[in-house]
Amino acid sequence: MADNAESFAAEVAAALGRLLRVPVEFITDRPWPERERALQAGEVQVGWLCGLPYVQEAVRGQPRYELLAAPVMQGERYGGRPVYFSDLIVRRDHPARSLADLLGATVAINEPNSHSGHGVLRHALAAARLPHGFFGEVVESGAHQRSLALIESGAIDAAAIDSTVLDTELRYEPGRARALRSIATFGPSPIPPWVASTRLPAATRAALREALLTLQCDAQARSAFRRAHVLGFAPVDDAWYTPIREMARVAAGYPLQAARTA
Repeated sequence: MADNAESFAAEVAAALGRLLRVPVEFITDRPWPERERALQAGEVQVGWLCGLPYVQEAVRGQPRYELLAAPVMQGERYGGRPVYFSDLIVRRDHPARSLADLLGATVAINEPNSHSGHGVLRHALAAARLPHGFFGEVVESGAHQRSLALIESGAIDAAAIDSTVLDTELRYEPGRARALRSIATFGPSPIPPWVASTRLPAATRAALREALLTLQCDAQARSAFRRAHVLGFAPVDDAWYTPIREMARVAAGYPLQAARTA
């Protein structure tokens, strides 16, 4: 998840340890790809990850992790469901008014295995039947927050930004709303889930799931939810992530040109 969700994740991890009476270590000192590999290897037992790597893992004969629950964000657009959006963001003074106006533009993706910042953009291009090679250049920023900074500086024209990341950034720095605007919204998409390693005993996975679903009853966790604008966690199953599978299927026919690192 984005860095600006890290404090919320740490508080949820601490609450899980407190409720289940087990020691919990929240890992922040490794790059995300290393943490994902550790989750796949069973060295990390619980993770919060994008829906695209989840659906890619779920097709394995023996998936290495399984769904626990997914957060529900505050805000009318989320409708009390575990969903989010990708907002196509440009600078306030940029002439584009829609995706189609970005012909020849420089666009950032956060990372290739992201649904919100990469897969959903490819899906939108394919659904609109825009020509291959539509963008002038694609850069890989490494993170949604970095993409926003590149837009603000004028280094790139646009990027698809996870709406929960954008919401948080604008709460922290409301002045950024005067510098940025959205020209399109993609979604809703199933929100990134919390998952558990299948190397954990089934009873432990069930206890983790139950704890997440009842965290709103914990006073300390409620404070974390309020700060992060999260209503609570909702149960999700594999079928809930079918829209990401379908979007990925369509996007597979629309590869973007090779990205350079920003």
